Amino acid sequence: MAHSAISQVSVAVPLQTDSSFRRSTFKATSLTFSDKSCISMPSIDLKATRSRSQYIVCMSVQHASKAKVSVSPLSLEDAKEPPLNIYKPKEPYTATIVSVERIVGPKAPGETCHIVIDHDGNLPYWEGQSYGVVPPGENPKKPGSPHNVRLYSIASTRYGDSFDGKTASLCVRRAVYYDPETGKEDPSKNGVCSNFLCNAKSGDKVKITGPSGKIMLLPENNPNATHIMIGTGTGVAPFRGYLRRMFMESVPMKFNGLAWLFLGVANTDSLLYDDEFTKYLNDYPGNFRYDRALSREQKNNKGGKMYVQDKIEEYSDEIFKLLDEGAHIYFCGLKGMMPGIQDTLKRVAEERGESWEQKLSQLKKNKQWHVEVY
Repeated sequence: MAHSAISQVSVAVPLQTDSSFRRSTFKATSLTFSDKSCISMPSIDLKATRSRSQYIVCMSVQHASKAKVSVSPLSLEDAKEPPLNIYKPKEPYTATIVSVERIVGPKAPGETCHIVIDHDGNLPYWEGQSYGVVPPGENPKKPGSPHNVRLYSIASTRYGDSFDGKTASLCVRRAVYYDPETGKEDPSKNGVCSNFLCNAKSGDKVKITGPSGKIMLLPENNPNATHIMIGTGTGVAPFRGYLRRMFMESVPMKFNGLAWLFLGVANTDSLLYDDEFTKYLNDYPGNFRYDRALSREQKNNKGGKMYVQDKIEEYSDEIFKLLDEGAHIYFCGLKGMMPGIQDTLKRVAEERGESWEQKLSQLKKNKQWHVEVY
């Protein structure tokens, strides 16, 4: 160790399963070292090799918690414009399922899965874009024709969860239909694509189109910018990609602004990627804020259920000030989230003596307003 300014150490990190490692590279890992003489470095090479239930993680000893993961190929940074519609519905790309993992707890209403797809580098994308998925089988409304494409926001950076530019991840909630009279599940009316994806196994083939979308692309021209992200449920997908790019990966963009995530879900068991977000909060307290709205566990100021718009109202003065200073604001989730949010923002604006219509028009004109709902 005396021969180098940077000491390297191999640490056996026991993790419960392969999937827990995939979901969060640094989950529940606490490292302490007696050697305080090392200097912190901006990036590390993270190499993991499997040995039964352990992974051997190699990283710089000092400030290991803040070290960033090396990614490749960095040529993915070269394009000046985002890739768009490389593969179209009539000729989709056949990719391979790497893994499907349930990522909510037992008390979550419904099931949400994290799905890693291998595209072998043939379907590059940027953070904030979507893939289309064509489920197998034929369209019942058009016999002989394939199903319509279903769009899913990509939940990983362009380098994927394996950091090699060959995979993409989707965050998918299984759509299940319950008969209102009997209260029983009616499989014939369940979501075709979400159930196909959540039931998929490693090695299964999946037809992909895209990538598509420009409205949710992360502006990177100003590394000191503020990004306010408001998501409900699986709408957190693009924000996971943004945050991994800002705080986990060693990439040319050196983010030094503020990222503020508001996530609305039903309860604690429904939180998505909470371990990753909590780690960023601990490692970058000056650059990341994270507010959760748990509708079935928390109360708002009026004693009702806590929804994401209630959290926005709670911090409205700060949010409006940041918007006035040029912050970007993003919304992603079910389209039913927007009326309540818009009503809240309008009420707050009026209380401040401002016209929400004029303010919204200005935000759109300045390209600060980004909405993707489904």
